[in-house]
Amino acid sequence: MEILGGVEGRQVLDIGSGAGQHAVHLAQAHGARVTGIELSPTQHERAESTHADVDGVEFIQADMAEYLAGAEPFDAAYAIGTLGFIDPHRSLPALRDGLRPGAPLILSLLHTDLHGRGPSTEAAPREQMILLRDDPPLPTQMWVLAPQLWEDLLTEYGFRVEAIDLFPHPDESARVVQQLIRARRFLDRPVRVSSRPRSTRAPAAHAAVGVGAILLSEQGILLGRHHRGTLELPGGTVEAGESFEDAVVRELAEETGLVARVSDVQLLGTLVDHVDGVLRVTVGALVHAWQGQPATQPDENVGDWAWYPLDQLPDELFVCSAQILAAWRSDLPIDHSPAHFTPFASAKASQL
Repeated sequence: MEILGGVEGRQVLDIGSGAGQHAVHLAQAHGARVTGIELSPTQHERAESTHADVDGVEFIQADMAEYLAGAEPFDAAYAIGTLGFIDPHRSLPALRDGLRPGAPLILSLLHTDLHGRGPSTEAAPREQMILLRDDPPLPTQMWVLAPQLWEDLLTEYGFRVEAIDLFPHPDESARVVQQLIRARRFLDRPVRVSSRPRSTRAPAAHAAVGVGAILLSEQGILLGRHHRGTLELPGGTVEAGESFEDAVVRELAEETGLVARVSDVQLLGTLVDHVDGVLRVTVGALVHAWQGQPATQPDENVGDWAWYPLDQLPDELFVCSAQILAAWRSDLPIDHSPAHFTPFASAKASQL
């Protein structure tokens, strides 16, 4: 309720209502008028048989998009783990048309699964195994998307994203991370300024963009050894549609197993140099908080993670890591090839 807001007397849509417990709670404890929409006939039957006598709740067995096309607009909607099973290019336009202007939309979605696989930066489904209580795991198609991509899609279809938070599993040994999205239907959909597409002829590749993360603990700086022998900070290539902060969080999880939130990442600035005809852009970042212990991850090129005191930094640092550390702390005695450093405004402000 802290997230959804006041719902007394309001029409609320529960997307993928399952057995109906959330809808019943909103109606009985908070006076909402709730419609639970559920595609599964079995789940719908469970909800109907268990909660048939609850006032203020109705359960509908139907496809969400088809149902909303003929329904009166709702005052609020939420989906707990269910919207990821529907193509966002189908679900989000239906929700835009099925919600009143200004209505909140709250989504709880998978971000990192049981196997540590993070979100995709493309709006395409992938196979996920759903764990069932009494039956074998069930393979299904899910849209497990990066927060920035969800924000882009929601904005495209008429919503304003107010916040996206990542929540690691309370058990530190579990690798699951959930994302909570708080959005709101635009009061009046703004006129969109048109743009022309890029040429269909792809430009010649001439730049590489990556991130490097500084984690400082009481034991020192976190460094791992690449299979080629160099020592380096956690980091890697930025993927399409991904923010620098998202890239830091993803690379940290993939390479070390550590879980951090985007809000814990402070971008320091960009380092630009030129290597073998390729422009290399590296964004340094400082991670202020994380969960877990660093460990070598399977199929990763960097491992053997260890903490190194600032006054005992090792030789053979990877040049990008050396450049980031020297830009962060100019007093560190690190030799490296030159790079042009442009600090971000937030980084400058934090040092004042």
